[in-house]
Amino acid sequence: MTTPPPHGQNPYAQTPPPPAGQQAVQPGVPPQGAPYAPFPAQGAPVPPPPAPAKRGGKKPLRVIAGVLVAIIIALVKFGGAWGLGWFFSRSDAETTSVGACMHNDGTDSDADLNEVDCSSGDAQYKVVEKFDDTSDDTKCETVTDATIYYVQSGNAHDVVLCLKEVK
Repeated sequence: MTTPPPHGQNPYAQTPPPPAGQQAVQPGVPPQGAPYAPFPAQGAPVPPPPAPAKRGGKKPLRVIAGVLVAIIIALVKFGGAWGLGWFFSRSDAETTSVGACMHNDGTDSDADLNEVDCSSGDAQYKVVEKFDDTSDDTKCETVTDATIYYVQSGNAHDVVLCLKEVK
């Protein structure tokens, strides 16, 4: 027969539970709920910082490409070949403005007006008035400085230029 252990000792050699409201602490193990992680070993390499987040660089390009495709589709659908043809065949008479200078690369009966710099020797005429969406050549009769007029009509984009000769 064996003798019982003395009073207050644990027969299995375990540590007694801590008093109420306290946690048990084992040697070499930080207590649970510690506010900070342990420090890394001194002299250990520092890990590199995380790579910066990528910005969405291709999204604006996709939006712009989509808009351009939509415009081209609309031109083809609603303007047909005429819509694209009109855009690329506009003459200087259609795109010029009042105060610009013109040079006739054609003849008086078959004029081919092109916009030139007013200070160049090629300038023959100066635009003093412009009337869009008309082919009425009498419009220039009321323009006092006009000495000659140019009418371009056809393809639904008519224009009348009232010109004065440059001396």
